[in-house]
Amino acid sequence: MPRVLITGGAGFIGSHLCELFLDRGWEVICMDNLLTGNYDNIAHLEGLKNFLFIRHDITDYILIKSPLDAIMHLASPASPVDYLKLPITTMKVGAMGTHKVLGLAKDKNAVVLLASTSEIYGDPLVHPQPETYWGNVNPIGPRGVYDEAKRFAEALVMAYHQSHKLKTRIARIFNTYGPRMRRDDGRVVPAFICQALKGENLTVFGNGLQTRSFCYISDMCEGLYRLLLSNYTGPVNLGNPTEMTILDFTKKVVDIVDSQSGVTFSPLPVDDPHVRQPDITLAKKLLGWEPKVPLEEGLTKTIKYFRDKLVQEGELKP
Repeated sequence: MPRVLITGGAGFIGSHLCELFLDRGWEVICMDNLLTGNYDNIAHLEGLKNFLFIRHDITDYILIKSPLDAIMHLASPASPVDYLKLPITTMKVGAMGTHKVLGLAKDKNAVVLLASTSEIYGDPLVHPQPETYWGNVNPIGPRGVYDEAKRFAEALVMAYHQSHKLKTRIARIFNTYGPRMRRDDGRVVPAFICQALKGENLTVFGNGLQTRSFCYISDMCEGLYRLLLSNYTGPVNLGNPTEMTILDFTKKVVDIVDSQSGVTFSPLPVDDPHVRQPDITLAKKLLGWEPKVPLEEGLTKTIKYFRDKLVQEGELKP
């Protein structure tokens, strides 16, 4: 039975990956310091014989005594709320944490997949964004701590691949949504859904004409799994190429929730990307992968999750 270590495994994407690997016959070691992850995301897996949770900060030495076949390296503050509040921690995880993970992979002769990000591209001047685009990033802006941490992590991964022949993968993850997102993480999906459910106006930054593309969590996990099993070492975009404006997205959320919410406009944050759309030509060709879940279906499932959470927390009536 193959064994995988998932760093950041109690986070949104990480917890879903834990389930996917277990479902496909892997032993899973989930590692998280719970700084931005949530134990509730993986509590239902505790007690399974093929699952182990270890609370640990990966910027410290990582000790795993058992053999490892693969490492999915997702550990990092990943939302604007988190990395703006934890700028030094974010950079330490991207640099020191990635270094520790790569050293472990080298010791175990394990393949390692880095969960990188579309933020690599910054506020892009090329649209849609292919893997060959080097990006337009402000290294000293407020978002630079996350952008540059991931850019450094990619460079370090490639250095280990070239110097030590380590088996490496790089996934550039675009906007992903679904159950287990944190309602307070600053992303538009949980923010809009919770505001609509509570009958509040949806907060739109800027004029709302900036674009995003949204990939449902099950599609993202499938793409990450296929990339791990591939032999490709360069970066691969994973995301949904269907692009829409933030204003159009508000209408989708309000319609599905059946809410009377309006819109409140606020100033656009510094360096907020004006466009975001992945070119997934490479993922289609290399992995035979593309998103399958329609936005309406994914949003319906995500809205149910947040409605249940708000009821549990006493903010909505059953």
